[in-house]
Amino acid sequence: MSKFLTGRAGTWTGFAAAALVLFGAAPLLLSGFRLGLLAQFLCYAIVAVGIGLAWGRGGMLTLGQGVFFGMGAYLMAMHMKMADAQFRNGPGSVPDFMELAGIRELPAYWAPFASPVFTIAAILVLPTGFAVLLGLAVFKRRVKGAYFAILSQALAGAFAILLIGQQSMGGFNGLSRFRYFFGYNLDDPVNQQMLYYIAAGVLLVVLAAALQLRRSRYGELLVAVRDAEERVRFLGYDAANIKTVAYAAAALFAAVAGALFVPIVGIISPASIGIVPSIMFILGVAIGGRASLIGPVIGALAVAWAQTALSEQFPSAWTYAQGLLFIAVIALLPGGIASTTALIKRTRNRPVEAPA
Repeated sequence: MSKFLTGRAGTWTGFAAAALVLFGAAPLLLSGFRLGLLAQFLCYAIVAVGIGLAWGRGGMLTLGQGVFFGMGAYLMAMHMKMADAQFRNGPGSVPDFMELAGIRELPAYWAPFASPVFTIAAILVLPTGFAVLLGLAVFKRRVKGAYFAILSQALAGAFAILLIGQQSMGGFNGLSRFRYFFGYNLDDPVNQQMLYYIAAGVLLVVLAAALQLRRSRYGELLVAVRDAEERVRFLGYDAANIKTVAYAAAALFAAVAGALFVPIVGIISPASIGIVPSIMFILGVAIGGRASLIGPVIGALAVAWAQTALSEQFPSAWTYAQGLLFIAVIALLPGGIASTTALIKRTRNRPVEAPA
């Protein structure tokens, strides 16, 4: 009982500290530009939480999270472009990039995204449903390990190529130049700060949901499937369904992060959702520590911050420094940055051998 109270107290303390930093310290210490960058990094951290659940707890190396991130981002971008067009020319108007591309009539699949309710429902349902169908199709056939990783990565590449060929989705340039987010003017600094608070709040909610899944009976089954899938099958559980739930949860987190990314950054294109961004998501989780709850968040923030800082200081060599960072962390801390505390405790508690 005491251990349970201690664990619960530690969890509440951690969430309180995170809320204090995100909602109190960061807005006071950071400029508007840096706060916007942090909001962007928080979107990456939301994706990383889902990867930590699927990969760290379920053993599924998801190299294609850019697909679900992109689905959420493009669905939100479609609504925002529709809102801008309606504000400019009235209901049923064609977005500006379609006019430049010679498209005079609004495509039928764009029309429902004029509704905010439909857009939010689509962001929550479509990527999750696609992940469920894909997960069942793959895991029922017992595809796992490197084969699943290659399949998910190929899916990310195919999705980016598909979007490049769609002029009604912006093609290679993607969708950009948004003015309104559910009626709020994005040029207003107050609304930009509001987006940061939304991203921070969503990150805390996602962390709480992931923690609940990890501590539940389902979380124990997920770890069992990761470590001994065949034994779980012999006990009467369907391992495919267990893995699909984690995969769908990771897809939902990524889609929500993508939907927040668009109004914060102001652009979404195939270059932001292909193979390279998906690998960057995995890179952050590996550096932070995929086995822990907070490790993926720390890793995602660290990688995003290092990429921004190094690209500002060393425009032509920052990728090499980023590679060295990855190699150093994996070589010195195989468990990621989050394993530093446990490593220090083991070092302090190691018994000192008396001389012979």
